[in-house]
Amino acid sequence: MKFIHLLQYVTPQRATLLLILVLLLAGSLTSLAQPWIAGQMVAAIMDDSGIDLEAIQMILLLWMILMVVNSAISVFRSYLVGATGARMASSMRKRVYEHMQVLPISYFHARPAGESLSLLSNDAAVISNFVTSTLVALLPLLLTFFGALFIMLRIDLQIALVAVLLLPAYFIAMKLIGRKIRPLATEWMHAWSRIISLVEENLGLLPVIKSFGREGLEAERFAERNTELLSLSRRQILVQSVLSPTVGLLAGVGLLLLFWLGIKRVVAGEITPAELVSLLLYARLMSGPISGLANVYSQVQRTRGAAERLLVFFAEQGEPFDAALPPLPRAGGHILFEDVCFSYPGREPVLRNTNLEIKAGETIALTGANGSGKSTLVHLLMRFVKPDSGRITIDGKDINEHSLESVRNSIGLVAQHTLLLNSSVADNIAYGRFDASEEDIRQAARVSGADEFIMLLPEGYDTTIGDQGVRLSGGQRQRLSLARTLLKDPPILVLDEATAMFDPQGELEFIKECRALLEERTVILITHRPAGVALADRVVKMKDLHARVLQ
Repeated sequence: MKFIHLLQYVTPQRATLLLILVLLLAGSLTSLAQPWIAGQMVAAIMDDSGIDLEAIQMILLLWMILMVVNSAISVFRSYLVGATGARMASSMRKRVYEHMQVLPISYFHARPAGESLSLLSNDAAVISNFVTSTLVALLPLLLTFFGALFIMLRIDLQIALVAVLLLPAYFIAMKLIGRKIRPLATEWMHAWSRIISLVEENLGLLPVIKSFGREGLEAERFAERNTELLSLSRRQILVQSVLSPTVGLLAGVGLLLLFWLGIKRVVAGEITPAELVSLLLYARLMSGPISGLANVYSQVQRTRGAAERLLVFFAEQGEPFDAALPPLPRAGGHILFEDVCFSYPGREPVLRNTNLEIKAGETIALTGANGSGKSTLVHLLMRFVKPDSGRITIDGKDINEHSLESVRNSIGLVAQHTLLLNSSVADNIAYGRFDASEEDIRQAARVSGADEFIMLLPEGYDTTIGDQGVRLSGGQRQRLSLARTLLKDPPILVLDEATAMFDPQGELEFIKECRALLEERTVILITHRPAGVALADRVVKMKDLHARVLQ
C-alpha cells in the first residue's frame, strides 16, 4: 500500500496546505537572496576605489528587510503549520472513530482494544505531523537546494561540480542509517498498542485484580511492557539522532573542501573574494536541505508504518450502508429462522440447518448449554453477524432486504453484561431515544421498576453513575438497562440472562413486574434459571451441536 492513498483523508486542508507551501517557498527565496547580498557586501568593502559607505548602508538595509520578512514568514508559517496539524489530526481521529462505528462487532472481537485506541491516539497524530511538518516542507527544501546549486554553477562551474559529486555520500549515509527506522517504528507502534491494551484490560478487571491480590503482579506486567516500549523508543531516538548529524558532518567536511578549492582559485585570480564568500554561503545553504532531507527520510520511514495500519483499517468492510433499502414496517413480531447455518472463523459450526418459529406476541425461553448457540441466534436476528446460509424473516420479510437501522429498531436487547455510560441516570435511559421527554424517561423507569431506587439517589435522575454504572448494584444496572430498552418501545424484546444479577427474592420481584411488560411483545428469554423459564409460553431447548432442529 502506498502512503499517497492516505492523502484522500486529509483533502479538507488542501487550501491551507497550499498557503503553507507558498510561505515556505517565500522563505526559501529570501534565504537564497542572502548569500548574494553577503557577496555584494564583501565586494563593496574590498572595492579598489575605496569603501562606499552609502552603498554598504543600502545593502545592510536591504539585508535587514529580508531578515524581517523572513522572520515574519517563519512566525506565521509556524503557527499555521501547528494549527493545521492539530485540525488534521482532529479530522483524522474523527474519520477513524466514524469508521469504527460502522465496523461489525466481529472486527473488535478479533483484536485487542489497544490496537483501536492506538489508531486514534498515535497513528492519526503521526500522519498529520508528517503531512504538515515534513511533506509540505519537501518542495521548499528542494527549491533551496537546486536554487543554491544553480547560482553556484553560474558563479563557478568547477566548485559547483565538486559539490554535486559529494551528494552520493550524503544519500548513501541516509540510506544505510535510515533503513533501520521503519522496522523500529513498526515495533514501537505494536508495543504502544500492547501497553494500551493492558491498561484498558486492567481497568476493567480492577475488582478482580484487587480481590485476588494481583496488584503487584499486574504492576510487574505493566513495567515489563513499559520497559519494552522505552527500549524501542531509545533505539528509535538513537537512529534518528545519528542520522541528521552524520549527514550534517559530511556536509561540513564537504564545505571545508570547497573552501580550500575556492581559496586556491582566488589565489589563481579565477574568482574574486566576494564570489568565494557567496559560493561558500550557497554551499552552506545547500547543506541545510541535505540535513533536512535526511530528517524527511527518517520521518517517511516512521510514517509508513502508521500509514499502512490506517490504510488496512480503512479497508475493513463496514456493516452494509443500506439506507436505500426500504425500512422494516413496525413489526408484529413473528420471527422465522429457516435452515440457518453459522460458524465463527476457524471454529466448528455453531448452528446447522436451524429452524425456529416464534409467533407474534409469544414469549419463549431459550435454554441450553453454554456455547450451544443461544446468543448467536440473537446476534443473527439483530444482524451483528451474518448466517453462512439460510434465511431469517420478521413478519415474513427477509431482514437482509430491509435497512439495518430499521431491523435493529424493531428489537430491544437487555444483555447479561449491562453496558452503561459514565453519565447521569436520565442520559442512560434516554440513550436509545434522544428526543424523549423527562416524563417519557420517568415512565420507562417506573415500568421497569427503577424509579423507586433512582429517587433515593443523591441527585435522583441527574446522578452520575460512574463507568459502567459502578456506583449502582447489579440489579439496579439491569433495571436501568431494561428502562432504556423499554423507552425505545420495540415490538421484539430479548432478555439475555437479564436476572443474573438478582438475588432469588429480587429475581422473583423482577419476574413478577415483567409479566405486564411482556404483553403484546414477542419476547426471547435466554435463561438457565427456573424463574425465567416460568415467564415463557414455551421452552425451546438447543439440541446437540450436530442436530439443530428446534421445535
